[in-house]
Amino acid sequence: MSASCVVHAATLRGVQAVPVEVEVCVSNGMPGFSVVGMADASVQESRERVRAALRACGFSMPSSKVVVNLAPSALRKTGSGFDLPIAVGLLCATGQVNPAVLDGVLFAGELSLEGAVRPIAGLLAYALCAQRQDLALVSAAEDGAGRIEGIRRRVIESLGQLRRGEFAELGGALAPEKPQELDFRDIAGHDMAKRAFQIAAAGGHGLLMMGPPGSGKTMLASRLPSILAPLSRSEALEAAVIHSVAGRDAAPLLAGIRPFHAPHHCATLAGLVGGGSPPRPGAISLAHNGVLFLDELPEFAPS
Repeated sequence: MSASCVVHAATLRGVQAVPVEVEVCVSNGMPGFSVVGMADASVQESRERVRAALRACGFSMPSSKVVVNLAPSALRKTGSGFDLPIAVGLLCATGQVNPAVLDGVLFAGELSLEGAVRPIAGLLAYALCAQRQDLALVSAAEDGAGRIEGIRRRVIESLGQLRRGEFAELGGALAPEKPQELDFRDIAGHDMAKRAFQIAAAGGHGLLMMGPPGSGKTMLASRLPSILAPLSRSEALEAAVIHSVAGRDAAPLLAGIRPFHAPHHCATLAGLVGGGSPPRPGAISLAHNGVLFLDELPEFAPS
């Protein structure tokens, strides 16, 4: 005798979230809990977090064989965002929660040992993935990803909410508050340099500044975003997703402010262009649709 269910989830691949189906099967056999489907170490560790979270919230862990398959199996799965969909699938397969909670939603979240749901990096990418599938994202509350027109988000704070089967909507679309930024109008003097910056801003050109320390190169560069055109909605979403995946605040980007990034000349090649396992955005990607300032340019490694 066996029971199974399928939960909509996603995993990050670069700066995008791609759909994943979490298939949970509870059947007779040697007691065990296995996760298959090219899951990395952080996903495999979810077994212990799920066990502890279920018990802390008053649910029971089945004493039979549990197999979790992450489909498609050829896609590598990373991150702790599978904790919540695995737990939900397990509860629905064992009849402890009404399977109706799975209708029209995509789950993403990390679980604490007490059963609380924590936000994960890249929630904006997960929300866009859910939108493409005409689903609502169910996750912990996080500012930014739920305040965009057309994106449906619902909030779950603890596994205990699954008993009610209802999730609160995360507000409607709101215009993000525009934070205070460095303003080009505050620069005194430097008339020739300011003219060069205005031409570069108008035409989207690069600039090479040469001068002694303290002459105002960094001051000028840091104020360049204030004379650039505000980000369009599509540009803001592109840049915000990159910052969300990198675990950075995307609120200024959603307010239309172009990013400014100034990596140190000691930055590694991976830190500058991105990389790692799983791949993460580098400084160049974080400056997408904005300004990349390479201070002390000759000090950067030739590579």
